[in-house]
Amino acid sequence: MKNNFTFKILPFVLIFLFCVFSFSCATKTVPVETKTDDTTELSLIFPKAIFEKEKISDVKQKVDSEFSQPHQFTEVWGYLLDGREHELNPSKNVVTDVGYFGAGLNTFGKLVGVPNPTKIKDFEGRIHLVIVDNSRSLTHFCLNPKYDVRKNLIDDIVKSSKNFDGVQIDFELVSNQDEEHYLSFLKELKRKLPNKILSVAIPARLKTLEKDAYHYSKINEIVDRIIVMAYDEHWATSRPGAVASINWCQRVMSYALSVIPDEKLVMGLPFYGRGWNTDDTAGAYRFPSIEKLQTNNKISEIVRENAIPSFEINKQVTYKFYYDDLYSLVFRMDMYKDKGVKNLAFWRLGQEETEVWNYIKTK
Repeated sequence: MKNNFTFKILPFVLIFLFCVFSFSCATKTVPVETKTDDTTELSLIFPKAIFEKEKISDVKQKVDSEFSQPHQFTEVWGYLLDGREHELNPSKNVVTDVGYFGAGLNTFGKLVGVPNPTKIKDFEGRIHLVIVDNSRSLTHFCLNPKYDVRKNLIDDIVKSSKNFDGVQIDFELVSNQDEEHYLSFLKELKRKLPNKILSVAIPARLKTLEKDAYHYSKINEIVDRIIVMAYDEHWATSRPGAVASINWCQRVMSYALSVIPDEKLVMGLPFYGRGWNTDDTAGAYRFPSIEKLQTNNKISEIVRENAIPSFEINKQVTYKFYYDDLYSLVFRMDMYKDKGVKNLAFWRLGQEETEVWNYIKTK
């Protein structure tokens, strides 16, 4: 009887155990990879626009009420123009690294305009020779290894950097087709500058692009510092908007931190603003368009100067300015600090509200 009961109950026990096992497998915690280069799912600091009117005279009080302590960073880079060395003075007790501007490439790819670091010999931090080029065609010419100009340029950089602590490459218009040439250029330069800090200044990105000369991960394998220029979200010919809005900076920072080690990452901040106006009249016009302007603005007379006609239209123009003040700068720094950013860079010294240095410390 006992054996018969056991035989009858066994199938039910097996079914129960199978169900329990299946349920436990279905609810098992599976590790999730949270590191991603897609920042679209971020919980943004400002999920919707907030507009607040305030008096300019109240800005410092607003900063002090929200941010009571200076923000500590490991490195603070400041860009300094050759010939404007006096603009280093307000920040010299905070800035750890100076990016010394002036050097560039001439028409033939020759290094020119190297500043003399002895001009700021009293500065106790590191001084980096910054080399700039903003010509897509000239950059291509200088990066291509089949031309002797590349080897000569690298030799010039090595020679000119003798009295500097580091070299920074700021080639801002590298074509995607020149990605491999750009990376090999950096590798060769690093190999020939073993005792120097090699850094690059590169554009902001929100994610890894399929084809991009400024591939963060690949560049990270070569250089010692990566300055992410987290500004120019809007520019002179774009629609009006912030040079570096907080939400945009948050997305740029999140992506950068996901692919660049925090000790190498240097987040760039702007010390400038931009202005736009509502007048888009300037440009080239066909004669029918000129006639339409005259009709719409009731122009009945012209002025003829040496046989050439002209007329004027007077109208109200609205200007809108976006800029960074003490509050927005400290707010952005607070966000960076809170998320683990260790290093900052400012473009550029001499453009800032000098009070900002009281809210940063490095020593």
